[in-house]
Amino acid sequence: MLPNRNMNYYTHSNFLCKFVLCTSFLLLCLQSVSGQRPFQNCGSPKGKVFNLTLTPCPPGPKCVIKRGENITMQLEFTPNEDSNGLTAVVHGLIGPLPVPFPLPQPDACKSSGITCPVQTGKNYKYYTTLPVLESYPKIRVTVQLELQDDQKKDVSCIQFPLVIQ
Repeated sequence: MLPNRNMNYYTHSNFLCKFVLCTSFLLLCLQSVSGQRPFQNCGSPKGKVFNLTLTPCPPGPKCVIKRGENITMQLEFTPNEDSNGLTAVVHGLIGPLPVPFPLPQPDACKSSGITCPVQTGKNYKYYTTLPVLESYPKIRVTVQLELQDDQKKDVSCIQFPLVIQ
């Protein structure tokens, strides 16, 4: 009877390991196909960010963009307070040094999918296209994207890794 218990335990453990590995692989594949990216919240006291999509980004753990191309960012968030306007601010963090990446349209209420004023508790999708200029160096950088309210307070602040080639 003891060998059967050990055999059942071994079979159950083996099945459980395979199930966990297959499920993890499937979730990773779904995330890669959708273009959703992991991001780090760097302080969003006036809102909640729940999704970031980058286009074009090949499947995998990092987003690689070639100089001369554009990157489109879509940020889904919910503000915790009403605001009459939003301003988008983008920096590349190279070590401790924030280097500004100028946006063609920093007013997040114009041509970005958002109609201002923004309201508390309502879900919004902000999108913008950022040109990756030929003059940018080939570098791994952490991108910081902030949406600031009309009083220059962060509604959202996220960071994500980017490789410029």
